[in-house]
Amino acid sequence: MLREDLRAYLDGLLEAPRFRDYCPNGLQVEGRTETKRILCGTTASQALIDAAIERNADAILVHHGWFWKGEDGRITGFRKQRMAALLRHDINLFAYHLPLDAHPVLGNNAQLAAKFGWIVSGNFGEQGIGFIGAPAARTTAVQLAQEVGAALGRAPLLLGDGNREVKRVAWCSGGAQGYFEQAIAAGADIFLSGEVSEQTYHLAVETGVPYIAAGHHATERYGVQALGRHLAETHGIECEYLDLDNPV
Repeated sequence: MLREDLRAYLDGLLEAPRFRDYCPNGLQVEGRTETKRILCGTTASQALIDAAIERNADAILVHHGWFWKGEDGRITGFRKQRMAALLRHDINLFAYHLPLDAHPVLGNNAQLAAKFGWIVSGNFGEQGIGFIGAPAARTTAVQLAQEVGAALGRAPLLLGDGNREVKRVAWCSGGAQGYFEQAIAAGADIFLSGEVSEQTYHLAVETGVPYIAAGHHATERYGVQALGRHLAETHGIECEYLDLDNPV
């Protein structure tokens, strides 16, 4: 598939232009013209770039790319090393941040719902990237946290009342602890995200709504995998996902 055709397809599929984001979405670094093999990952780290070079990939597709707002834009140090490796081997870098959180089927939050067996009923938060719905059966906060841990392969942090009955759950992958108040306002009995802040504990205790911090990386592995499978099925592109573990 030609690079520009792939860019246009992904931008359209994920509705990238409609998002106000913290980084540019889409093609971030231009490489070779044709794409037959893609290495997918959560973050465009040096380890992922090295793996793409080893596999002779034509492109890297990630959720966390480069050029974040507020970040030092100078290409020095580790940024130079990453960029030089991509350019030297003529590898494209595609990155989709909020568009890959929000997609109703392929996105991180939709994929978490599928993995946990949750039933999506709506959205909340900025640009609708937060999801809200119900667990497959009534449960408690502590039971839900245990199910999440089993599904993700890592123990989450549960804050607040573990005995609270959960009929309505809200979630947003990654670093969305700032959406906690909006989740409570939307009527959630519990909120799940990847990361946690100091004030999150007090909000959980004082409102009676528990909070699950399940890991930033752990909650954002599944969207890019689903997107890779979609490209393989629809365009015949060879897509491999490499899970480079991150304890955060």
